[in-house]
Amino acid sequence: MEPFQRHRRLRKTAAMRSLVRENIVTTDDLIYPIFVVHGNKQKNEVPSMPGVFHLSIDMLEAEVRELEQLDIKSVILFGLPAEKDYISSEAYAADGIVQQAIRRIKDLAPDMLVVTDVCLCQYNPLGHCGLVEDGYVTNDNSLELIAKVAVSHAEAGADIVAPSDMMDGRVYAIRNALDDNGFVDVPIMSYAVKYASAYYGPFRDAADSKPQFGDRKTYQMDPANVREAIREAQTDIEEGADFLMVKPALAYMDVIKELKQSFDLPVAAYNVSGEYSMIKAAAQNGWIDEQAVVMETMIGFKRSGADIILTYFAKDIAKWLKESK
Repeated sequence: MEPFQRHRRLRKTAAMRSLVRENIVTTDDLIYPIFVVHGNKQKNEVPSMPGVFHLSIDMLEAEVRELEQLDIKSVILFGLPAEKDYISSEAYAADGIVQQAIRRIKDLAPDMLVVTDVCLCQYNPLGHCGLVEDGYVTNDNSLELIAKVAVSHAEAGADIVAPSDMMDGRVYAIRNALDDNGFVDVPIMSYAVKYASAYYGPFRDAADSKPQFGDRKTYQMDPANVREAIREAQTDIEEGADFLMVKPALAYMDVIKELKQSFDLPVAAYNVSGEYSMIKAAAQNGWIDEQAVVMETMIGFKRSGADIILTYFAKDIAKWLKESK
């Protein structure tokens, strides 16, 4: 018997490393975010998110065809309204921007899985995720509107609704509203564990959703807490969630692991805008190998327990996977 183990035997060749690889990333794991806007022939790059665009409805066909060619099967939609008001009325309007986008994508690609972000923040001038009364984001009065948003998305053809507002009881309210309106088969992907994070900055540029007063710390979670994440996830399961999401992902892989070990629902990791833009910026400056860093990050999410990854890198990843074959 040799005095030490020859672990390198299993790393000797690329074929050997592939044979014993424990985690892989495929396009089946990915959900690609799309930002939709009103107007025509609109394809405008978000300055703080290189390679991410605002797209008008007429530009969705080219986007969908590219995603099909890349074998990306799932998208999540975010909308920017034509006008904002204090009750976020376009968020649940039948002809709202997201509702139009759902119908268009389903016309173009019936089998594409369409997930929709359910929130009020983009649609009201104060930029908060619930109704604001006397300078405070109210909880219970927000639930009816949040549920209306989810139902309107289901009516337009959404496959999955994903509430991101972090109001208490919103999964329960949405589940009841969906069921009461005949959408018992529409699942809920809950942003169960959403932290009050500094990593959201570029997204708030893209979605025009920066809070106009205060912050979101009274409803989004304290980054210092893990036990609270378990309580939030457990509550959402009891209220009817079908998926659990952790957002952000990169600094919270321990939380992803905790959810994976504690519950038996699919776990999604949201690789958020700040994580994306940091890598893009470093790559553009020649400081890192973008492909290597992105793929290592994705493997990290899978290794921590993520079944699903929402990422702005989805197209890049799909191209790299094709090239590797």
